[in-house]
Amino acid sequence: MGKEVSQENVAKFRKVFNEDNRNAVVQRAATKNGVLNASEDIAAKVRLDHTFSVEIDTGKVSNQLHSGRCWLFALLNTLRHQVADKYNVKDFELSQAYSYFWDKIERANIFYENIIRTADKPANDREVEFYLEGPGGDGGQWAMAAGLVQKYGVVPSSVMPETFNTNDTTGFGGALNNKLRKDAIELRELTNSGASEGQLNAKRDQLLGEVYRMTAIAVGEPPVKFDFEYRDDKKNYHREANVTPKEFFDKYVDVDLDDYVVVSNSPDKPFNKLYSLPAEDNIVGGKPITLLNVEMDVIRKAAVAQLKDGETVWFGNDVLEQMDRKDGLLDSKLYQTDALFDVDLSMSKAERLQYGQAAVSHAMTITGVDVVDDDVTKWKVENSWGEKNGDKGYFAMTDDWFENYVYQVVVHRKYLTADQLKIADSKPEPLPVWDPMM
Repeated sequence: MGKEVSQENVAKFRKVFNEDNRNAVVQRAATKNGVLNASEDIAAKVRLDHTFSVEIDTGKVSNQLHSGRCWLFALLNTLRHQVADKYNVKDFELSQAYSYFWDKIERANIFYENIIRTADKPANDREVEFYLEGPGGDGGQWAMAAGLVQKYGVVPSSVMPETFNTNDTTGFGGALNNKLRKDAIELRELTNSGASEGQLNAKRDQLLGEVYRMTAIAVGEPPVKFDFEYRDDKKNYHREANVTPKEFFDKYVDVDLDDYVVVSNSPDKPFNKLYSLPAEDNIVGGKPITLLNVEMDVIRKAAVAQLKDGETVWFGNDVLEQMDRKDGLLDSKLYQTDALFDVDLSMSKAERLQYGQAAVSHAMTITGVDVVDDDVTKWKVENSWGEKNGDKGYFAMTDDWFENYVYQVVVHRKYLTADQLKIADSKPEPLPVWDPMM
C-alpha cells in the first residue's frame, strides 16, 4: 500500500505555514488579486518598450479569432508583407479561409490514409489514438501551410473572406471530428474484411466527397478563377481579370517556399540532425514536415540576418508561458510564481520538453529586433489576435523568452552554413507521435 497523507502530516504542514508571518501577507495578495497579478514583475514593461533598432513596417495585424489557425496566419502574414511592399498596398491581406478550406480536404484524405495503414492495430494503440484525437482540428506546422500554398496557391481575402465558421471553428470542427471518426470505423472494418484497393479507394472517394460538401457548406467554395482589383497606397487603380489562385501566387507573391528551412531548438534530442513529423503531415505527397535541430545561437543569428534584409520571420513557440496578453508582453521573468510560493520551479528547456511542461502551442511572425552592442535584447512580434492586444496587435519579446520558449523558426537557406544545409537536405529521422514537437 502507498504512503497516505496522515493527520500528523497535516498538523505539521499547518504549523509550519502559520509560524511564518510572511505567508499571511502573500496569501492576502494572491487570494485578492490572483496568482499571476500577485507575482507579476512590473519592470517587464520597462524591459519591453516598443523601440527596435531593426523594424519592418508591416501595417495592421490580422485576427484568427476563435480558431487554431495561427500557423496559417503566420505564413500568410509573411507572404502578404512581401506583396504589400512590392505593390504598395500596405494593409493587403491574403485569404485564410481559402487555405483553411483546402486543409480540411487534404487533412481528411491523409487521415483516411493513416487509418487504413494502421487498421491492423487496436483502436487504443498509441499511434491510432493520435490520429483519432482531433482529425478535424485546426492546429498545424509551417510546412503544412507551405504545402497548401504550393498546391493550391493563394487568393486575396476580398475574394474569399472569413465566415462565421472560420472565425469560430468550434461547431464545424466538432462535426468534422464526429464525421471522420465514424469514417474510421467503416474504413477499418472494410480493410480488415479483406477489401481490395479498388473498393477502399471507392469508399474513400465517397467519404471525401462528403467532407467536401460539409466544408463548402460551412466555409463556402473556393474560387477557380477570380478578378483581382485594388487601389495602391497612391490611390492608383489596378485590375487583372480571370486569374487562378496558382497564377496569382506565382505573379504577385513569387516566393519559392522550398528555399526555406524550419530550424528547431529541441534540446531533449541531439543537435545538428534532421527530424521529421510524418504523423502530422497534412497532404499525401505534399511537403513533409522536417526540423533541422540546432543550438539557439544558430537560430538567433539567422533570424536577425533575415530581419536586417527586410523579411519577416515565422516562428513556433509556447505563447501560454510567461505572457501578458493585454499588454503584449513575452518575458521569462514576467510572473515570478516561484518567489510568490517560495518553491523552486526551475527546469531546463530539455526538461520541460521531457516532462510535459513545454509545448509548441502557437505560431507568430517576428517583424523587428533590438540589437545593442551586437547583443539582442528584445524582438518585435506580429500576433494574429487582433488590434486590442499589445501595441495595436504587436507584442514585445525579451531575448530570454526567445531562448526559453521558441522552438521553431523558418529562415531562408542563404542564412545557414554549407554544413547545416547538408544536414537539412539529408534523410530525416522520423519522430514518434508522442514527441513534444508534435
